[in-house]
Amino acid sequence: MILTVTLNAALDITYRVPRLQPHSTNRVTEVSERPGGKGLNVARVLTALGHRAVATGFAGGGTGDALRSLLAQETSVTDALVPVGGATRRTVAVVDESTGDTTQLNEPGPVVTPAEWDAFMSTYRELLTGAQAVALCGSLPPGVPVDVYARLTRAARTAGVPVLLDTSGEPLRRGLAARPDLAKPNADELAALTGSTEPLRAARDARRRGAHTVAASLGADGMLVVTTDGAWQAAPPRRIAGNPTGAGDSAVAGLLSGLVEDLPWPARLARAVALSAATVRAPAAGEFDRGTYEELLGRVTVTEHPVAA
Repeated sequence: MILTVTLNAALDITYRVPRLQPHSTNRVTEVSERPGGKGLNVARVLTALGHRAVATGFAGGGTGDALRSLLAQETSVTDALVPVGGATRRTVAVVDESTGDTTQLNEPGPVVTPAEWDAFMSTYRELLTGAQAVALCGSLPPGVPVDVYARLTRAARTAGVPVLLDTSGEPLRRGLAARPDLAKPNADELAALTGSTEPLRAARDARRRGAHTVAASLGADGMLVVTTDGAWQAAPPRRIAGNPTGAGDSAVAGLLSGLVEDLPWPARLARAVALSAATVRAPAAGEFDRGTYEELLGRVTVTEHPVAA
C-alpha cells in the first residue's frame, strides 16, 4: 500500500466558458466537481498503475462531505481522511475554451485545531504500519505549524517507510532538514529555495540541505534527478499540447510506483515524464491519457550527467 497525505484537500470545481471576459458576465457552458489536492491526484494515478493507494489528510463541512462522497464513487482509492470542524476549501478553475487558458482561484482551507491535529497524527502513525511508501503533498491549511512536513517525515523514517516530499516555500525548507528520501520541487520552487535558476546546481544544493534525492520537474522539458549515485535528466520526445494541471502529481505517482517496484532511476524518470506528459492530454488532474503514456514511455530520452565532486 502507498499512502498519500493531503493536509489541504479541496473540492475542485471547473467552469468552462466560451471566452473569459474580465469585468463582464460570463456564461458557463459546463461545470464539473471532483476531489482535489495533490495527494488525492497522486492516489488516483497510482491506482490506475495497479497500486493500492490510501489517501489521508483533513475533510470537513459540507464541502468535505461532498469531496468524500465523490471519492467514494472512485472505488479504487481508500478514504482515510480525518474529519475537522472547519469546511474543506474549494478551488475554482475557469477554463477559457477559446484559448485553452485556465484561471485558478484557491481558497485557504479550514483552521485545524490542536485536537484535530492529534487525531490526524494518530491515524497517520497507524497507516504507516502498512505502507510501502508515503507522499507528503501540497499546501498547509491554517492552524497547522509550518514544520509539520518535517514532523511527518521523521515519523515515517522512524517507521522505516520511504518519504517523498512535494511542497514549496518554508514547509519545503523545513521538511528537507528532516531528510526525506525524495523531494520533488518544480523549477520555480527549487529556484526560490536555493536562489539558483540553474536546475542541476539548484538540485545539488537542495540535496545538501537534507534530501537524499531531489527530482525537479522542468515542465515541458521533463525532469532532472540528483541522487547519491548520480544525476539524470529525462525529456519527452515531443511537446504535448493541453492542460498541465496535475502533471506534477502524475510525475510523483510515477516516482513512487518506481520506488516500490525498485526500478532503476532511468526507468523511474522515464515513467514519471511519460505520465506527466500524458496528464496534459487528460481532461482533469489525477488522470492521464493511457494511449499517450504508452506511446511516450519507450521514447523518453534519459541522459546521465557527470558526477559532481
